[in-house]
Amino acid sequence: MLHTSTLDIGLNESKEHTVTSRQELATAKSRRERRHALILPREHGAWGLLLVPLVTGAGVAFRESSHVLPLILVLAATLALFWLRTPVESLLGTAMRAQTKDERRTVAMAIAGLVTIAALALGTLLWAGRNPYLWFLGAAAGAAFVAQALLKRLGQRTRMLSEIVGTIGLTASGPAAYYVITGKFGATALIIWMANLIFAGDQIHYVQLRIHSARIEGFGQKLRRGWAFAAGQLAMTVLLTLACLTGIIPAIASIAFSPLLFRGWYYFIQGPTPLVVRKLGWNELTHAIAFCVLFITAFALAR
Repeated sequence: MLHTSTLDIGLNESKEHTVTSRQELATAKSRRERRHALILPREHGAWGLLLVPLVTGAGVAFRESSHVLPLILVLAATLALFWLRTPVESLLGTAMRAQTKDERRTVAMAIAGLVTIAALALGTLLWAGRNPYLWFLGAAAGAAFVAQALLKRLGQRTRMLSEIVGTIGLTASGPAAYYVITGKFGATALIIWMANLIFAGDQIHYVQLRIHSARIEGFGQKLRRGWAFAAGQLAMTVLLTLACLTGIIPAIASIAFSPLLFRGWYYFIQGPTPLVVRKLGWNELTHAIAFCVLFITAFALAR
């Protein structure tokens, strides 16, 4: 009997230890995930809206110059400044708030590191009055982000508009990359900016349409719900045609927008399909990569 009781006690203690260990692991995982959320940007799509224009600008620039160091510096500055917003919001409490002393220390360390990286990169790029147009691009991007924040405060009705306005700042990475590599800020830099802005705006509008019309079927109902998107597709087609005819962009560059236009128009005639948000995200990433490759290739062939 004594042996059985001792065994039961040992088993109970083992079970309690196992439960406690699981709880500790779950708590540690929760803290780790929260710590990451406090310092890592949560808008995964925004990374693409930031990096695709930068790669596009760099790809077009490398047909004229081979300066790699300025690209590395502008990439470091761009990523650091974009990343910086999340820990700053966590410290100020405008999004998730850093609550404990450890969380505030983690956020403060992240801010200090990112500010240092951005300051060193920008300081090198702007040293001795070099790359003065970066001030203009920075001011334009800053104004766009301020306008985005103000539009967000107006509520859900202006949410998509705020995202599109925010892309003005994100896509400024394209002309910035082109400018620091070539030293030129002219028509080509502005074309890169506008092309990426048009692409990003259409992409945001399409994703919002798919999410908010997931249960809608039939051409007529889709058109009634997505008439604004259809008008945007038509306007993009007209603008691209005029830009090609007037020689603003190489005619072959319009090919970069072809997958985007096909995807947009096909939505209105395709049959019922279930909405899988993760799949939608991967499809849009594929379109972004295709646009980037085709746009760079078009400019290289048009040289």
